[in-house]
Amino acid sequence: MECRRCSASLSRPGDYCLVCRTANADCVVVDAERDRTRVTVLRENERVGTTEITTTPEGVESDEGAVELRNFAGLIADEVHRKRPEEVYAAGDRTVITRLHRDLSYELKRVGANADDPVEAVCDRRGERSPEVVEAPLAEKISGTHTTLVGGRRGRDALTTVAEHPHVKKVIPGPIESGGAAGGGVHATATRADTNGNLGLRVTNGSSVQENRVVTTAGDREVGEVIREDLNDALAAESSE
Repeated sequence: MECRRCSASLSRPGDYCLVCRTANADCVVVDAERDRTRVTVLRENERVGTTEITTTPEGVESDEGAVELRNFAGLIADEVHRKRPEEVYAAGDRTVITRLHRDLSYELKRVGANADDPVEAVCDRRGERSPEVVEAPLAEKISGTHTTLVGGRRGRDALTTVAEHPHVKKVIPGPIESGGAAGGGVHATATRADTNGNLGLRVTNGSSVQENRVVTTAGDREVGEVIREDLNDALAAESSE
């Protein structure tokens, strides 16, 4: 493939041209499976090309498995960085995506889990109005009458992770109640979107439970579910660090 501006030869479809400093892709879609991942390059919603990256999975609990997963995610990240896209979307295996999230310098946008063709779903999504980005300080995003947070520092870290999402307007802590299982550490999960695209954030610490309200800019349940997947991936990455 040649650069669309200077016609210099590109090693792979959609690569950023190092000769004339021109991007040949504006979007990358990562469709991840545990043993193989397809990286598809888009320019103006047209498929430029797809690169497939494979691995032989090891148990992630072992040292060898951790190294294998890290190397696999690193190869995917390298492929994305070669394109220097404006947007990066991801679908598929959560273990791979969570690890990839650490290696990318891009906001990783999730594709809905029900999409049969993630690339087609991204093209449809990009043709619609994107949710508004909220740039308010974290101190303004987290507010409400209940100032005590379950789980101490870990609980606050979870709320902060959610509040940092660009499509989250507010995180409103709820009262702390009993009802969780005894024992265990702090766990945080974004729960199903309502018809307006707003979410819940359930934080548990042993038998203590706090249901928090998350106000988003989604506008409807479908986009809210995409944001929910984004948040759960971010929470999984935060808890594993």
